Amino acid sequence: MKLFVTGGAGFIGSNFIRYMLNEHSDIEIVNFDALTYAGNLENLKEIDGDGRYRFVKGDICEYEHVKSAMQGCDIVVHFAAESHVDRSITGPAVFVRTNVIGTQVLLNVAKELKVQRFHHVSTDEVYGMIELDSKEEWVEDSPYNPRSPYAASKAASDHLVRAYHITYGLPITITNCSNNFGPYHFPEKLIPLAVTNILEGKKIPIYKPGNQVRDWLYVTDHCRAIDLVLEKGKIGETYLVGSQHREYTNLEVARMILKILGESEDKIEMVGDRPGHDVKYAINASKIRRELGWEPEHDFEDWLEKTVQWYRDNEDWWKRVKSGEYQDYYKKQYSNR
Repeated sequence: MKLFVTGGAGFIGSNFIRYMLNEHSDIEIVNFDALTYAGNLENLKEIDGDGRYRFVKGDICEYEHVKSAMQGCDIVVHFAAESHVDRSITGPAVFVRTNVIGTQVLLNVAKELKVQRFHHVSTDEVYGMIELDSKEEWVEDSPYNPRSPYAASKAASDHLVRAYHITYGLPITITNCSNNFGPYHFPEKLIPLAVTNILEGKKIPIYKPGNQVRDWLYVTDHCRAIDLVLEKGKIGETYLVGSQHREYTNLEVARMILKILGESEDKIEMVGDRPGHDVKYAINASKIRRELGWEPEHDFEDWLEKTVQWYRDNEDWWKRVKSGEYQDYYKKQYSNR
């Protein structure tokens, strides 16, 4: 079986590639990635020289390059996306290009080459926002209500994937996941930003009032869920993937990280909230549990501590990631808050 993985040099994609190569001896993987700011081949250093793996640098919006690279592949697993909400607010056009047009190009090529499966990796943010005092949880057929340019672009890509299945018979599956955490996470997202800032002697910026609630899914649990969907998932179906651990606010997560690192809470810096900030996400993952037998295996508090330790042990990696263009972005994003 040969997989065509888009965005495989990013956080979740690189974890997925390592997971699949470790779990399956009979697969080959083509990693197609443009190596934009969040793509980093250092994430895959440990599989250098593995004959089952090949990297192709390319833009998912370039039809002929995609077609050439996808030749002979059986399954497409589509991670490639612009994914940071803050960046989508300041520059939405690139999100539409990559997340919508890029997905359409991939779908067209997959249709032309008659791949056996097109698996699309999406987000819970397409469903919008839940009120803080609500016990609501999203299920697969919850109505879409995206509230940021990022979420809107991912919602559009989800709709395109389903449309290609209905209109052209392309065999597709979709997963919508909650917030991931773990090693190799680009440090613009809450957990790696908080950890690396403290290790650099800086403060943790938390959007006011810090009560935003997220569901945290360890990245390996997400990779295992996708593997199960590829093996057992029903064509045309969507599966929500979330940990369903207890709720944590962003402020609570920051305090947990400070406790792990032995630092005081005066290292938290409350900053002005971003426009249209969703206050709560909550996934009901009962469908994938019931139909495919998936269960999250990694407890948030235990694996947050292990994730913090990973950043302690891999200082060279994140210091290189946080240099250059990222520093310019960081200053622009937080200096006037």
